[in-house]
Amino acid sequence: MAFQTEYEFELPRGYVDDAGNLHKRGVMRLATAADEILPMRDPRVQQNASYLTVILLARVVTRLGELKHIDTKVIEKLFTADLAYLQNIYRQINDLETPKLQTICPKCDHEFEVEVDFLSVAEGLS
Repeated sequence: MAFQTEYEFELPRGYVDDAGNLHKRGVMRLATAADEILPMRDPRVQQNASYLTVILLARVVTRLGELKHIDTKVIEKLFTADLAYLQNIYRQINDLETPKLQTICPKCDHEFEVEVDFLSVAEGLS
């Protein structure tokens, strides 16, 4: 099974370009550390922290309909319902789900799942 790095989506309303064409289907890729760090230097983000979302989405949305290039101007022109939809997808695909292990109690042989918190384990090693 291959590791999935790109996710298809369909906007609820869609982006209307300058020629009046509607673009609804697109692709978003997983974010990298640079995607989240580099926009912090952008003066638009420093003036208005909410603009971070616009830059992040412009970096990770790799395709939207027949558009040749996705940039902040495209993201700025999205309807609010579509912006919220993309923010939700971004959170879903980039949030790390806590790994779980199946284990058995050595005393009663009861089988159960345990969440593995690597951060706590790493802190205990230092």
